[in-house]
Amino acid sequence: MVQSMGMPYGLQAMLKEGHKHFSGVDEAVIKSIEACKAIAKCTRTSLGPTGLNKIIVNHLNKVYITSDAGTILTELEVQHPAAKLLVHAVKAQQQEVGDGANMVMTFAGELLQKAESLLRDGLHPTEVADGYVKASAKALEFLEEIVVKDSKALDFSSVEEVANRLKGALQSKQNGYE
Repeated sequence: MVQSMGMPYGLQAMLKEGHKHFSGVDEAVIKSIEACKAIAKCTRTSLGPTGLNKIIVNHLNKVYITSDAGTILTELEVQHPAAKLLVHAVKAQQQEVGDGANMVMTFAGELLQKAESLLRDGLHPTEVADGYVKASAKALEFLEEIVVKDSKALDFSSVEEVANRLKGALQSKQNGYE
């Protein structure tokens, strides 16, 4: 009778209005992906040479103007466990390499967006993870094929050899002028 009047019943009746109750592993995975995508979206527009700066005011009212994902994520107070994992990955990239934090966050966000689509299509999370592992192995195979080996034997007087070594770096900086 209560149900026919449009009133909530069971657990929903005990919770505040507007509260959503999720159950099951699939919904928890989707919520974790959404949290990570939200963090990645914060830094996506600051990627690259034409990236936009962000104005961040921390809890001490200190103002930061930056396009560096490491700084942005350090000043954000991230609470979600999965999103914290991404923040730690960005910090590790920043400490190990010193650069590429924006790329790590953006790439992770894109991978998670594609994974969410696959999960909604009915794949199990372990199948998606296995697919990413196989794709990673294949990408490493392709990289091994295109890497120019050992620069110790490079003849710097040969313009052709030097141009071959510089080609990849220059193509990434001057799009369209290869």
